[in-house]
Amino acid sequence: MSTLTALARAQAFAEARAQPLATVRHLHLHERPLILIPYAMAGEANAPLAAMVGTDRDNPRLLVVAQPRNRDDRFAFAAELAAILIGYVDSFAGQTEAVAVDRGRDVRYRFTDAPQLWVPNPGGVDFLKLFGRSTRFRSTEGEYAVPASVPLLGRWLTFFAASAEMAGSSLLLNGVQALSSHWATGQSGAEDAQLAALMGWLDPPPGMTVFEAAAAAEDPSVAPPAGPATDPSFDNHVLAPLLSSAAPSLVALSDVLRGQLLPTWNLMWRALDLLRTLPVAARVAGRWDSDRDAYSAFVQHLEEGGPPQPRRDGAVAAAARLSRLENAATRYAVQRAFDDPLVMAEYRLSGAAFAGEVTLAKADRIDDTGKRPVLRPRIMVVTSEPVGVAAGAVLTSPSRPSQKAKVISVTRLDASAASKSEVLLELSGGMGRKMVAEPGSVPEVGERLLLTTLNEAYRPGGAFPEPDQTPWTHGGPPVPFSVSDLPDASLPDPSTPDPSTPDPSTPDPSTPDPSLQDSDQ
Repeated sequence: MSTLTALARAQAFAEARAQPLATVRHLHLHERPLILIPYAMAGEANAPLAAMVGTDRDNPRLLVVAQPRNRDDRFAFAAELAAILIGYVDSFAGQTEAVAVDRGRDVRYRFTDAPQLWVPNPGGVDFLKLFGRSTRFRSTEGEYAVPASVPLLGRWLTFFAASAEMAGSSLLLNGVQALSSHWATGQSGAEDAQLAALMGWLDPPPGMTVFEAAAAAEDPSVAPPAGPATDPSFDNHVLAPLLSSAAPSLVALSDVLRGQLLPTWNLMWRALDLLRTLPVAARVAGRWDSDRDAYSAFVQHLEEGGPPQPRRDGAVAAAARLSRLENAATRYAVQRAFDDPLVMAEYRLSGAAFAGEVTLAKADRIDDTGKRPVLRPRIMVVTSEPVGVAAGAVLTSPSRPSQKAKVISVTRLDASAASKSEVLLELSGGMGRKMVAEPGSVPEVGERLLLTTLNEAYRPGGAFPEPDQTPWTHGGPPVPFSVSDLPDASLPDPSTPDPSTPDPSTPDPSTPDPSLQDSDQ
């Protein structure tokens, strides 16, 4: 937990209302999202019990597994879910747009929109990931055949679960994480993990304080769990008697499960309404473009008859994926800070960013110490904030992200704790190709400027070998081996006795000598 987040939590408790952690919304909100609330049966490995799913706030669809222990019932549930989800994702695979690539020398096409799934919490994401893994390899022929839509559902669920691991992606989102990244409550993180308790702080019912709303959310009869885990009391006293018979009543089962899922369904739509009150951040559109690229590429993969995702990645694929995840996380952190002054405040507190006023500016300075003269303006920034950078560091301003500012010197004006610092900077890039800077590209005297060590520059992915170029321990081909390849000295001579084998003529030192024993014995 960061310093400002801890402060916001303390302030939320003191004022009895949630505190903002962001001034803008850092995720894309679709106009027609698909909300999916899964329930799993307790004591069974990822056995689906029910799901409430749909895109219409007033018309949720309830799917129920009559007997979760029955294989046929589980895959009938999967087929029903597939009909809804695949129909939803296919509805976006229509209109395309041209995207210039290779600096305009070529063009590719992507869909103009993409699907977006919402689940209540991270547990819902894990459920979809496991359910996708258990369905995408099912055979559509033979004794245990399943409908063709079931393995296709598994591939789509795996795709969405993988995208949820990518920082900044909005293809699969969970309500708890989305809300917690924008507001801080006065309760613990474990309590925030319960959607009803979190919404009690963010949007309490009329006439209730946040403390009363959060306390009421702890009562399963008032706020049932958001899944996929169910309430133990509900399992023992309501669900178990219904499932104890060989042919449970589907009507009775649907009624009790609807009562469990409907409160969470309403909470999810209220959460989306709350998120829509925030203005969208500037760089969200670019990240949604990347999501549309991923969706378009996966649709093309399916149309071309590509194989399902492997059960586990090989060494090279795993390393490449880890590199992409790390780059995405770094890029997302930088973009959030550049888009949101409240997020950037955390970096200013640690000295990784500072704001100051430009007091000197020489926009026409030319550096002729190299092979050819280059435009290198210099500016002086005076700040009263902590400066955690040294000479030689390269800084960036969110207002001019393509321009670099190299620190030439940092001078403290006096030794007091509230002293100001003068930072001399040399600018490069973002000023045009001429020897005269374009108007507005160099900060002017009196301008308030924010500078940070964060950098939004492109980070190329790592270079990885082909799988057949890796050692056999990492999935590469085995090393050919033959006994004849060993040197002659390493081959034992069969006529030479093995020194590790004891000589039968040599007495065993552990055996007592009979001549030394007493004659009476």
